[in-house]
Amino acid sequence: MLLKIITFAIHFENVLKTEYSSNKNQKIMLKKLCLSIFMIATLLTARADEGMWLPMLLGKQVYNDMVKRGLKLTKEQLYSINKSSLKDAIIIFGRGCTGEIVSNQGLIFTNHHCGYEAIANASSVDHNYLRDGFYAFNKDQELKSELTVQFLEKIVDVTAEVEAAVKGLAWADRVKKMPEVYKTITDKVADKENGISGRVYSMFKDNQYIMYVYKTYKDIRLVGTPPESIGKFGGDTDNWEWPRHTGDFSVFRVYASKDGKPTEFSKDNVPLKPKHFLPVSIKGINDGDYAMIYGYPGGTNRYETSFGIKLKNEVENPALVALRDMRLKYMHEQMIKDPAVKLKLASSYAGIANYWKFFDGETKQLIKFNTYGQKQKFENEFTNWAKGKPEFENIFAEYEKNYNTWTPYSKHRQYLNEGIKGSPLMAFASNLMSLEATLIKAGATAEEIKKAVTAADAARKDFINGEDLPSDKLILAAAAKAFYTDIDKSQQPANVFEKIAAYGDLNDEATFKKWAIDVFAKTMILNDEKWNAFVANPTTVGLQDDVAFDFAAAFAKNYTTKYAPIYMAFVNKNNELGRAYLKGIMQRDTAAAAKMYPDANFSMRVSFGNVKSYKPKDAVAYDFVTTSKGLMEKYKEGDYEFDLPAKQIDLLKKKDFGQYIDKKRNDLVIAFITTNDITGGNSGSPVIDGNGNLIGLAFDGNYEALSHKIAFDKDLNRTICVDVRYVLWCIDKFGGAKNLIDEINPIK
Repeated sequence: MLLKIITFAIHFENVLKTEYSSNKNQKIMLKKLCLSIFMIATLLTARADEGMWLPMLLGKQVYNDMVKRGLKLTKEQLYSINKSSLKDAIIIFGRGCTGEIVSNQGLIFTNHHCGYEAIANASSVDHNYLRDGFYAFNKDQELKSELTVQFLEKIVDVTAEVEAAVKGLAWADRVKKMPEVYKTITDKVADKENGISGRVYSMFKDNQYIMYVYKTYKDIRLVGTPPESIGKFGGDTDNWEWPRHTGDFSVFRVYASKDGKPTEFSKDNVPLKPKHFLPVSIKGINDGDYAMIYGYPGGTNRYETSFGIKLKNEVENPALVALRDMRLKYMHEQMIKDPAVKLKLASSYAGIANYWKFFDGETKQLIKFNTYGQKQKFENEFTNWAKGKPEFENIFAEYEKNYNTWTPYSKHRQYLNEGIKGSPLMAFASNLMSLEATLIKAGATAEEIKKAVTAADAARKDFINGEDLPSDKLILAAAAKAFYTDIDKSQQPANVFEKIAAYGDLNDEATFKKWAIDVFAKTMILNDEKWNAFVANPTTVGLQDDVAFDFAAAFAKNYTTKYAPIYMAFVNKNNELGRAYLKGIMQRDTAAAAKMYPDANFSMRVSFGNVKSYKPKDAVAYDFVTTSKGLMEKYKEGDYEFDLPAKQIDLLKKKDFGQYIDKKRNDLVIAFITTNDITGGNSGSPVIDGNGNLIGLAFDGNYEALSHKIAFDKDLNRTICVDVRYVLWCIDKFGGAKNLIDEINPIK
């Protein structure tokens, strides 16, 4: 919308200059009209909450918009290299989440689902912290984890250095050289002893390159978590939905050596003294309040083409959703039977389920809002502008050719990754191909073979620990049947289904189930005696004759030799065209380009908006908060997703809210929504008020705007956040960990 308004305003002013240049009064009047149009564009910009901004590159206009919305902090308080600033309290948590420091002793808040794997790993059947929750009442009780966290030290624009290193290279050669170029740049800042490393990010589809410099800490300990019935209340039913009543938080602490350096776990380590931590406010929120979110959004593709939308809607998403639905069904059947199985599969199940629902909703929203048609319209306008400009005029003809080449194989790739490799046994067996490569390598030394076998043996132990045989057998059977039925016969690996036909009719599900049972019974991967014999005498024939490896390798090799090269060529060409397309967009409208933001790529970003209610459809209006009243209305005793601890029910019935009460409602606020622009990776991100205080933790988006990776909806987009008052209530009143409340010392 903004692009169109600014473009129209520029065009309109030029027309007026030509048509009315002779009349002074008319010129004055029409100049005022032009000014009004630009003011409308500016107002729309100020109101639009779209944007994941680089904290070091907040332009004057963007910062001014933040101030108009309610920000009270200076630019330097938001981001500074020389002084402590908000960026120093924000961390990369684990492998794909955000966390924030909330005390001067390195205390971390993040989401429950971000800490989920660490909580599960710390649990056992006797000490089930997922089920029962956990709080350390002193630092000695805090539990070791395998997590790491990363603090951002600084951000450096390295575009000139990158471009100089690849100048004059064809795109394919540029792609090949880029890892070497990145390494040369990041090596200059690397300091292993102090945990310092650099990472170069491509921005604006390879039109800009920025290096983020991080400090990594490795001693992270679990301090507290609510039981899963609070941290995951509502389960998959409420996932991506509002109203929400989930206490999605967990608490950790970062430790360092006594001199403040990153180091491995040691009892001698001490809590980190951070450069900055977020004060925690329990003053409460109102509809319209300023809200800012810092964090590490994982990925968006806001400049996706209509061709990409079509492929996603018609092939990729439906395949992914159907295959994940199948996997979840068989896992869930086993999880509800046995608490030990639930604990074993919990983390994997949660990850699969999260984006099963997301991609289902994404497709529905993209279709509902005709994103494909909107993209086509903009592309037609771009193509008309590009006529006579050799650098840009053939972009969409090339896009069409590229998609036509890859599309016939797209479903194959999804069925391999989400179906065949959706079986944990097949995923592990596929990974043994690296061992096979070593065994067949000419001149491989005994030491190389031993190293490869040792790695495979260690990986097998991890696989066995997480394997659930009943569900995996059904997943493998269903995935194989789906591949046979849905993928073009010319793309199927040779002789694989002919072997399965020995078990019966290939159109019968029972045939695949019989075959899968036999695979699980015969493979050495699941037989300690056979596996140990292989490890003692690893041979190529011994590996290749294994039924599980034979099946997995057939699919992997079929794809690797025939279709992976086509896919890589497709991706590389798309990236090359994407760079040119975005460059053209920015040249076409320089005024709007000044306020463009790069796609999310798990680099630190800041977004801003407001706490805000919304109306998703006719006659439906959603409040901006949920309360314990609604939580109790959803409560179902004994239900897998909507049960609650007896102690919590008792406290809520007594209205024992303590200092965390919302006095306007005489209730405990559970969650709230904002208009902020976030995506995956922002899980655990702090929601910050205009004064820099923590008011909540972002943990989800709303179903009505699940197209947000591709297209931001300015009217319906909402970020779902757990209110920090509910977090503290769970820690204090429910969990009894007053020691943590004293450490945080919330602002009243």
